[in-house]
Amino acid sequence: MEKPKYYITTAIAYTSGKPHIGNTYEIVLADAIARYKRAEGYDVFFQTGTDEHGQKIEQKAAEKQVTPKQFVDDVAGQIKDIWNMMNTSYDKFIRTTDEDHERQVQKIFKKMYAKGDIYKGAYEGWYCTPCESFWTETQLADGKCPDCGRTVTRASEEAYFFRMSKYADRLIDYINTHPEFIQPESRKNEMMNNFLLPGLQDLCVSRTSFKWGIPVDFDPNHVVYVWLDALTNYITGIGYDGDGNHTDQYKKYWPADLHLIGKDIIRFHTIYWPIFLMSLEQPLPKQVFGHPWLLQGDGKMSKSKGNVIYADELVDLFGVDAVRYFVLHEMPFENDGVITWELMVERMNSDLANVLGNLVNRTISMSNKYFGGIVENKQVNEPVDDELAAVVAGTSAKVSEKMSRLRVADAITEIFTLFKRCNKYIDETAPWVLAKDEAKKDRLATVLYNLAEGITIGAELLEPFMPETSERILAQLCVSKRGLEQLSVFGGYPSGNKVTEKPEILFARQDLKEVMEKVEKLHPAAPSAADAGEEKKEAGGIDIDAKPEITYDDFAKLQFQIGEIIACEAVKKSKKLLCSKVKIGSQVRQILSGIKSGYSPEEMVGKKVMVVTNLKPARIAGLDSEGMILCAEDGEGNLSLMVPDREMPAGAEVC
Repeated sequence: MEKPKYYITTAIAYTSGKPHIGNTYEIVLADAIARYKRAEGYDVFFQTGTDEHGQKIEQKAAEKQVTPKQFVDDVAGQIKDIWNMMNTSYDKFIRTTDEDHERQVQKIFKKMYAKGDIYKGAYEGWYCTPCESFWTETQLADGKCPDCGRTVTRASEEAYFFRMSKYADRLIDYINTHPEFIQPESRKNEMMNNFLLPGLQDLCVSRTSFKWGIPVDFDPNHVVYVWLDALTNYITGIGYDGDGNHTDQYKKYWPADLHLIGKDIIRFHTIYWPIFLMSLEQPLPKQVFGHPWLLQGDGKMSKSKGNVIYADELVDLFGVDAVRYFVLHEMPFENDGVITWELMVERMNSDLANVLGNLVNRTISMSNKYFGGIVENKQVNEPVDDELAAVVAGTSAKVSEKMSRLRVADAITEIFTLFKRCNKYIDETAPWVLAKDEAKKDRLATVLYNLAEGITIGAELLEPFMPETSERILAQLCVSKRGLEQLSVFGGYPSGNKVTEKPEILFARQDLKEVMEKVEKLHPAAPSAADAGEEKKEAGGIDIDAKPEITYDDFAKLQFQIGEIIACEAVKKSKKLLCSKVKIGSQVRQILSGIKSGYSPEEMVGKKVMVVTNLKPARIAGLDSEGMILCAEDGEGNLSLMVPDREMPAGAEVC
């Protein structure tokens, strides 16, 4: 019987630089889904790759004094090395500089032009180079790119345009009749209300102001706009042909079952890409999932902010599977996740070293100590065994249900609930006490058998998420994988089997101080910036002690933004502290401030305040504080929040 197919893709990584852990999260997430689908019996094709054209690449190559191709070859190599380091099981790594891809993009452009969907015109408006996006005056947010908040430049050039409005109604109908197409639901509402329903403008699909792109073969002064080039990788990579001579692979796998992408590019994948496919008369992908961001403790990772964490740094300190566990487990379904070095150490010690590693080590050690490594089911059962068996046997179905809805973090939580139940079972049965009574030897054997069985099922369920760890656990228990269909029945561990003589430590506990010392060597801490220079004497003013003089570069390291306080409460057992929830752009931060003497929690709610947003998070009164609200204080201790004197949006930069 032929296996059902499953085609999954990631967004192709832009080759502007080395990907950070937030970028790397996507490939690990896709890998977990692909591995699980294979375990379910699907014929999986998993494609990833790199997006290598555009003005930004051309500029970066010029800065490095290399050709654009040399630049992207180097970065694409780094990206592929990281994907491989993270033990991802992709089937194809496509590059948009691949000759067959470039040839098909030219065919696609010509096909759309011949059909009348692309026409020649001129563009005049605003362009964001980092996003490779054009914007009208009304689309700008405070004069900047609405996607990334960066500066835009005025652009005027001859260009080809795609008639987006021709297919807009058809796309609206498709989205309304296919509720599973855009996930999560909030992303669908955003696309419909903000873009489709107000009306689509025609899309610029070529450029003449730079050369690093795929030439329009019938008009070589133009290169194909990067998004038309990049999005089509999903079909060119599996054998789409613009002349209609598609490969068997394309006929088998298209349409894609899942495009896994970051929420910041959902518009391109749920509006532009479906319309391109409609123009090509090809089926639309079954689902586009816009996953949230993995944020550093002080916000979205950015080299300009200096808050970037790289996967190879994390792997050097914690190991591949520990990093995989963290990024998969800490990312909610719809909301952004947070990564910090401190949280990574906490998860390493509590979840991996204690819950999982200690469980496996104790079970194998006791089997060796009491029975020479032989695990045998003597069937001396008690009610607590049935409780354990019910949890263990029921976990596979729970994981399957979570994975069917792409709730990967929840699936991992179910598996660790199994491991926690096994640990509780050890406490309930106290094998070390049973070992003191010869008459209870068979009961002890049964207990250790039940533990071996529970760990075996949990380890196999863990394979898509932590493949090396799963393999190491099963190797120590000296068993092979059974297959998912066998994991809902408790008792499959072969009675009489012998475990390894010396259990290995799966995860070593980490000392936070030692880890942070290593991190400091990787990322030397920036010198603290003073709040102000020498105060000038003015009538009616006050004098304060001057802090050391700083340079402009010191001051520039601070990031100030407008935040809106959406909730506030007093911190218990503190005379000074208020705990505020502060909306900054799309984020909500928790910030503690020693201003209770000047403001009540009720007064704070709704205020727009000035916030330092790139301070390292601090633990205060048992709570995390993720920034600083600025406030003035006079000589008598009276406080005044620093607020904008006119209406400003939450997230606006103070400069």
